[in-house]
Amino acid sequence: MGARALPAALLLGVVTGCAEQEPKAPAAGAKSTATGKSTAGAPAGTVAKGGSIGGTGSACVLPVAFDLASGWSPEAVRIDAEFGALKHGPVTLVCEIDAKPAGNIGYLRVWTGGAGSTDPRAALEAFVAEESKSKKDVAYTKTTVGGFAAAEVTYLNTDEFLDAPKKERALAFAAPRGLVVLHLGGMDSEEHEQMLPAYELAKKSVHGV
Repeated sequence: MGARALPAALLLGVVTGCAEQEPKAPAAGAKSTATGKSTAGAPAGTVAKGGSIGGTGSACVLPVAFDLASGWSPEAVRIDAEFGALKHGPVTLVCEIDAKPAGNIGYLRVWTGGAGSTDPRAALEAFVAEESKSKKDVAYTKTTVGGFAAAEVTYLNTDEFLDAPKKERALAFAAPRGLVVLHLGGMDSEEHEQMLPAYELAKKSVHGV
């Protein structure tokens, strides 16, 4: 990461920490998700579609398009005039899809890189190396998404600044119009599990634009 991008990365960590540590809605351990069902601490199996992102005219114009879970709110990431773009490995943060309007605390973040013959596994390894400096239980899987060669990773983020280790995952694939990384974090592992249906919806609906 370049010298100018480092302060931006630190800023993202501060912003994420504040955004993802808002108090959870009280309801005897249960809360409502985009499906309208009470989770009671358990992940929902499915989630309703609430639109799509990626195409011309959408909140984030991307190399591909995919479906959004109902209630999730996308916003394009603007490049900071002072610090520049936030980069992890070969990709740049371009879109944040916020789960809070749907009842969860976390984001599905979209990172993109230039078109070419970039290997998804190598790109994902470089991304994870910078996204989480301290981690364990890292597991990579070779897969296909939307007809594109892809790699997926799950890991436990053990950063010393976290209150407790938390689950995270990311997916990388090389589309004709550019490299894409989808990253799902969350305030904690419980939130991560509850947001998985939205991540899976995005993953299974990826297509070229």
